Amino acid sequence: MLVYTVRRILILIPLLFIISIITFVLIQLPPGDYLTLYIMQLEAAGTTVAEEEVEMLKRVFGLDKPMHVQYLIWLRRIVVYRDFGVSFQFQEPVSELLADRVPLTVATNQYSLLDYFWTFVGFIGISVPSFLLALVALWIAFKQFNMSAIGLFSSEYMDAAWSWGKVVDLLKHLWIPVVIIGMAGTASLIRTMRGTLLDELRRQYVITARSKGLPEIRNLIKYPVRTAINPIISTIGWLLPGIISGEVLVSMVMNIPTTGPLLLTALLTQDMYLAGSIVLILSCLTVVGTLISDILLTWLDL
Repeated sequence: MLVYTVRRILILIPLLFIISIITFVLIQLPPGDYLTLYIMQLEAAGTTVAEEEVEMLKRVFGLDKPMHVQYLIWLRRIVVYRDFGVSFQFQEPVSELLADRVPLTVATNQYSLLDYFWTFVGFIGISVPSFLLALVALWIAFKQFNMSAIGLFSSEYMDAAWSWGKVVDLLKHLWIPVVIIGMAGTASLIRTMRGTLLDELRRQYVITARSKGLPEIRNLIKYPVRTAINPIISTIGWLLPGIISGEVLVSMVMNIPTTGPLLLTALLTQDMYLAGSIVLILSCLTVVGTLISDILLTWLDL
């Protein structure tokens, strides 16, 4: 077990290096760059940009260097200084932009009343798009409770320093996006666990163990649950990037300052350091999550 874990961790080093290369190249693939879009916006507004100014801006943004040199500079800053660079669009360090946004992203009795309830919740979570649930929640909050659920803070706390009142205000607004964003994932887990567990409960080994007098709870936990939980553990690695990225459409509908809309904006404006850093972080979280899943599956099979 220990040897397997160490070997998997060592494999992560070259894997993360390859991911960083692919991430940077993908961000650079679309024609043009942030400076091209910036100049087009200035010219659309009637401002003429001289060629000397364009060359100066290229040097300022570091876009006058070849792609591989830009990548090496970016990678060196990440590895040596733990610095993801400066966002072209926001003119702020990428690490500060992410620091502001990252903190803000069972069935055994079939056909019972509880089973019907969670099945209904599962169908709702899987079939209804999250952004539609967000719109319905906004309408209910305004119509029934006369409150605005847009954003994470009331207007008086938007730019205020952190205080107990601001924390309470955050909690008042936070539960709605948490429920909406979590419903789809929770519903999927419910359906997976329920289907697999009900299938295992009909197996001959469970019936045999029950007939020999093995207590029901021990029979349930020792065998069927261990098998039924495998699909959930196998996909637990997908939860880590989901926690950071969040639901882009839900965040946009509810005006929540998460990393999802930030990544979308960075991609649209070709803000390569910001977009590349977010994609790299999400990729690393996926790799780490997959490692955790594999270790847990190995431990479960012992």
